[in-house]
Amino acid sequence: MDLKNLRNIGIIAHIDAGKTTVTERILFYTGINYKIGEVHEGEATMDWMEQEQERGITITSAATQCHWKANNVDGEEIDCTINIIDTPGHVDFTAEVERSLRVLDGGIIVFDGSQGVEPQSETVWRQADKYNVPRMAFVNKMDKTGGDFFMTMGSIHDRLSKNAVAAQIPLGSEDSFTGVVDLIKKKAYMFGGKMGEEVKETEIPADMESQVTEYRSQLMEKVAECSEDLLDAYLENGALTDEQIVRGIRIGTVSGQIYPVFCGSALKNAGVQLLLDAVVAYLPSPMDIPPTKGINPDTEEEDERKQENSEPMSALAFKIATDPFVGKLTFVRVYSGVLKTGDSILNVRTSKKERIGRLVKMHANSRSEIDKIEAGDIAAVIGLKDCRTGDTLCDTDKPIRLESITFAEPVISIAVEPKTKADQEKMGIALQKLSEEDPTFRVESDEETAQVIMSGMGELHLDILVDRMRREFKVETNVGKPQVAYRETIQKEVDHEEKYIKQSGGRGQYGHVVFKLIPQEPGKGYEFVNHIVSGKIPKEYINPCDKGFQEGMSRGVLAGYPLVDVMVDLYDGSYHDVDSSEIAFKTCASVGLQAAARKADPVILEPIMKVEVVTPEDFLGDVMGDLNSRRGLIQGTGERGNAKTIDVNVPLAAMFGYVTELRSMTQGRASSSMEFSHYDKVPRNVAEDIIAKRVGGK
Repeated sequence: MDLKNLRNIGIIAHIDAGKTTVTERILFYTGINYKIGEVHEGEATMDWMEQEQERGITITSAATQCHWKANNVDGEEIDCTINIIDTPGHVDFTAEVERSLRVLDGGIIVFDGSQGVEPQSETVWRQADKYNVPRMAFVNKMDKTGGDFFMTMGSIHDRLSKNAVAAQIPLGSEDSFTGVVDLIKKKAYMFGGKMGEEVKETEIPADMESQVTEYRSQLMEKVAECSEDLLDAYLENGALTDEQIVRGIRIGTVSGQIYPVFCGSALKNAGVQLLLDAVVAYLPSPMDIPPTKGINPDTEEEDERKQENSEPMSALAFKIATDPFVGKLTFVRVYSGVLKTGDSILNVRTSKKERIGRLVKMHANSRSEIDKIEAGDIAAVIGLKDCRTGDTLCDTDKPIRLESITFAEPVISIAVEPKTKADQEKMGIALQKLSEEDPTFRVESDEETAQVIMSGMGELHLDILVDRMRREFKVETNVGKPQVAYRETIQKEVDHEEKYIKQSGGRGQYGHVVFKLIPQEPGKGYEFVNHIVSGKIPKEYINPCDKGFQEGMSRGVLAGYPLVDVMVDLYDGSYHDVDSSEIAFKTCASVGLQAAARKADPVILEPIMKVEVVTPEDFLGDVMGDLNSRRGLIQGTGERGNAKTIDVNVPLAAMFGYVTELRSMTQGRASSSMEFSHYDKVPRNVAEDIIAKRVGGK
């Protein structure tokens, strides 16, 4: 495979913008599917899970591959291989977007042309920024009532980036939408045939000439800024040629300087073929991406790999899935070298070697066997034993640890109990497999109530997981009410000395630690610093101390919620030649941390959600009053079409059942979306209630 002719892209957006519909049209026009699967009919190829088909939403990212013949930036027609990952738009499944963007070279962000930028549009845009993913935009639903390309462009400029630039504008709008105008070629395109498969090039209507000239000038100015050569040509000639504009769009897109914007209506089969042409012309191939940086695990020094078959093999596992027919599937992006069946590879996290069994190319949930995965390509491995999301797989002789993937912490929990003894046995296996697949899903046992606690990103997330246990693993459960995943932290630095001495006949136990407990910035997590000198605590007991401190953090001192964002600086202590042991120091550190936390002004933290409400103006006062009563902090208001928008930060604890109450308050005319923002300190009166319920309920 010629890497120049490969594109690894993701299709990402806010829920209901039309991502999966765009993907289904791509699969139809590229000849992968012979009929179009519609989301609203539960027939979309990429939404293969039963829950996806029933609910009409994407829950899990699905991968596929197709081919498209189009001109590259040099004007040569190439047969381009496109790996596509269709991702969910619902905020509860944001981990699927995160892990996909980590391994993709480019993205298409789909916008609903009647809504403009929506909350999850902002989230996925920020995620793409985090991984420096070059992207272009597709303004969808141009035929819909309220569909307004220019409003959406304004919204993108205001909320995402001033560097978005139109490469097309629509021909008509709403009911009168008939096609698109290409601003580079200055031609109009309409889509005929039964399924829009016939692309007809025509002249631009006379009444659009001035508008096309205006937007083409804006495009030229943006493109000219992408390279010195283009800027010189623009200043010298007052314009750029079509070839220079095309080359400039590619330079600007690959480098992240500009984001070209296209438009159409996927449902009405308009604009998708031209979008595919743009993928080939403007989005990067693996060869356009800089060498992949990593760390040599033996020396802890920076290393890098070029995306070439001749380099030592390195790959990142970005998704784990359970297939009912073949078992565990590990999706990988190969960054360098070639991964072949029969190879012995190293998992850097476990330091263990594994043998590669079968390799497969995925098309949604169907598979085709292959014998190798080349540099730059994405495929799946069957049967890896101990592999997690974010693991690096590499050449055993030339190890490298690639940057892993970070995920948000779960914010909501439910207690689940198996209905029968048979369910209990199956539930353990089901929970293990589901938590292997989903890094934002946590499972813990509550020691005091013997209940299993499932934690996730939202009510829908947990609802889907319980449903999957029932359908895929035949486990029936009783489910408790959703609970907020509170945390605890400290507010002041303290010094603490702890001695653990136990004599009960025979060998005793002796551990002695002196340490500082220091508050960290929110989100920094736990950090351990060892400042022991002169062997006051022998080296072999330092790691048990670290583990003991972490064990002490698992239950906070106010209400038993996990303690977060603290640094432990261990600087003194002592040991006993006979009585000291790993377990003694681990116990000493754990007990000591709890005692230190009590002195360090502990507080409870709660998850704060970023909420957007879209409501008719008539109900604005009622909605804002209700949000204030929920301890909401209004961040701003705006307009979207004829409706008002409210941006507000609200504690998750106050948002259970909000959607239902909002509907009844506004006669069903308002809508809301919610995503996790940050953890914040709980007001004293609320904290007292939480502690009373938590302690009193046990």
